[in-house]
Amino acid sequence: MRKPSSKIRDEIARLQEQLKIAETREAERIGRIALKAGLGEIAIEEAELQAAFESLVKRFRGGQGLTTGGKKGNGEADAAVSTAAVASGAAQGGNGEA
Repeated sequence: MRKPSSKIRDEIARLQEQLKIAETREAERIGRIALKAGLGEIAIEEAELQAAFESLVKRFRGGQGLTTGGKKGNGEADAAVSTAAVASGAAQGGNGEA
């Protein structure tokens, strides 16, 4: 049975709102973690910071796609070390440019 286009549009609008809420929640979570790690105090270009985050994503995905968080304890320790490494590297890059 086919849905009328008005119902499909309503469903799309509802899903877009859900996506917006989910992205906001994720951004707030990542932002809190970044601030705790000291990224808020680093003078760095946005493009350079984005490249560092993309590198971090590649490291954690390891070519396997998204992680499911199966080994929570080890993953959290690795995340803390990696975040510190990105913050440290970003600080060095920012100081070299200034």
